[in-house]
Amino acid sequence: MRSYKAKAVTPISLPDRSEREQILDAAGYNVFDVPAEDVYVDLLTDSGTGTMSDAQWAALVRGDEAYAGSPSFDRLVAAVEDVMGFSKVVPAHQGRGAENVLYGALVDEGDVVLNNAHFDTTRAHVANQGADPVDCPVDGAYDPADESPFKGNFSLDRARAVVDEVGAERVPVVVLTITNNSTAGQPVSTANVRTTAAFADEIGATFVIDACRFAENAHFVTERESGYEDWSVAGVAREQLSYADAVIMSGKKEGLTNVGGFAAVRDDDLFERAKQRAILYEGFPTYGGMAGRDVEAMAVGLREAVEPPWVRERVEQVRSLGEKLHARGVPIYRPVGGHAVYVDAGRLLSHLPDEQFPGQALVCELYREGGVRAVELGSFAFPGTDRPELVRLAIPRRTYGPDHLDHVADTLAAIVDRREEVTGLEIVSEPAMSELRHFSAELRPL
Repeated sequence: MRSYKAKAVTPISLPDRSEREQILDAAGYNVFDVPAEDVYVDLLTDSGTGTMSDAQWAALVRGDEAYAGSPSFDRLVAAVEDVMGFSKVVPAHQGRGAENVLYGALVDEGDVVLNNAHFDTTRAHVANQGADPVDCPVDGAYDPADESPFKGNFSLDRARAVVDEVGAERVPVVVLTITNNSTAGQPVSTANVRTTAAFADEIGATFVIDACRFAENAHFVTERESGYEDWSVAGVAREQLSYADAVIMSGKKEGLTNVGGFAAVRDDDLFERAKQRAILYEGFPTYGGMAGRDVEAMAVGLREAVEPPWVRERVEQVRSLGEKLHARGVPIYRPVGGHAVYVDAGRLLSHLPDEQFPGQALVCELYREGGVRAVELGSFAFPGTDRPELVRLAIPRRTYGPDHLDHVADTLAAIVDRREEVTGLEIVSEPAMSELRHFSAELRPL
């Protein structure tokens, strides 16, 4: 049973198939260029696309728009300290802004940054600093059929091998992303957080937790990690984050807002460096590119994110979509993660070689067949890596109901029935920064 009800609705409609064909062609077979009004169910991302609560809407009215010293910022700091255990907070307009602020203060040219798996903007920010982003996933992380409970974990063996090769002095930062978006939203255990923190301390690196989905991760810990069965989500979250030297947060995920983010640190010197960088790129350190009303809404959303009914229902809705797809014969990455279901496009479209981008071909087919927008997270989004050909169906928070998920499942089932008809794609043009090519590259069918 849901613990909330809707107070506002937005009309949506499904263009007919011939219109969808024309829209897809005009977009260069890249659904980032498909107008939102032409999308029936939008699962492109869960970042900033959710529905705010009435308490958050009320907080918008209270927002103070002072350029400096806003009391709205004080309330955000209080929420971050209560929920996450950090009191030194540098706000930003969204998560990638916070990445720019923090990694710009920590990473230099020639450095190596270790991560359980870099997501697209994280990888791009590290590369933009002239550093090398290196993934350290555990065995089985890229195996959609492996049912291990914590496939998002950081591999100490891989990390030590990198340090042995390049030297500890070249590794200033170790990052742990929870949940691990690049491995299908898989959780990270508290034991792994603890050992990764110890490893970072051993080599003298700053230990950063990318905490965009920290509450979902904590929920999985209460379900899957021995000794935490009776813990609250809030308690697990505080425990996991207590090991970090710094956190990156996109408020557009589990801040439950439509914009905003922050970096939070413990070290005074790093705090000052991050604030100065924020002034250059984001705005004064008490608003960081956000309106005061958005700061207020995020302060409320952070507290709501760790409430037991909400986070449980959030994970169960995602799991429900996974079950619907599995029942219809759609190959998915298992176990289902916290914010999205990942379809195994490499298996579903096994007749297409990787160089024909089966994941992006499936993304296009989802829109063509049912007006559903998703995102590819395989060889198109991550060139030069060995990641599987996955398509992410990210569910916006508090937005869609069971009938929408049924439509998504039926759309994929229809594609399964005629999978051999789906053709591959080739790139027509792409930006110079290949780490971000999936946002703006143009393709065409083969």
